[in-house]
Amino acid sequence: MHALDLMRVGPVIPVIVIDDLARAVPLARALVAGGVRVLEITLRTRVALDAVWAITREVDDAIVGVGTISQPEHFQQAIDAGARFGVSPGLTDELIDAARASRLPLLPGVMTPSDVIAARAAGFFALKLFPAQQAGGIGMLKALSGPFPDVTFCPTGGITAASAPAFLALSNVGCVGGSWLTPQAAVEAGEWGKITALALEASKLRGVAA
Repeated sequence: MHALDLMRVGPVIPVIVIDDLARAVPLARALVAGGVRVLEITLRTRVALDAVWAITREVDDAIVGVGTISQPEHFQQAIDAGARFGVSPGLTDELIDAARASRLPLLPGVMTPSDVIAARAAGFFALKLFPAQQAGGIGMLKALSGPFPDVTFCPTGGITAASAPAFLALSNVGCVGGSWLTPQAAVEAGEWGKITALALEASKLRGVAA
């Protein structure tokens, strides 16, 4: 599965932080029950890779990836955990080499036109605009569509359920990334029904012109 294929599975890729391994599988099941199958588990906690391992083995319909890839060794760690894709906040020559060697599909982060040019030169045409709001949001994406008509973006960072439709309406946006599907309080309380309800709403999002 290529990065562009991942964008076509659903309109939202949740950006997930797992602090408690025991919550990983129930959380993933709640999201999948709501129609959200592509899950990005960020490497921000010590149990992140264990969470990927558990979800890939216990939640059949989940397509699990590793986010916050920032070092070459993260690729093999992600593969060993069973991840099917990776997401990085930026892109370096070392990450490019590691991605090619690993053959793990990568959704690399970009923020500027120069970043986009470098990513395209390396063969990446599905990119994460990050941090999206700070990078210029909808205005930046509209501006990038002219010189880079062959690039599809997944804007991530500051996107909400309310703002997502305006992003999804853009011709160069394939999906959005967001953390609003997994509010910390609901996860800690084990309110899986609430998570499923948020996922159902997200899976039905459609683009609405800003």
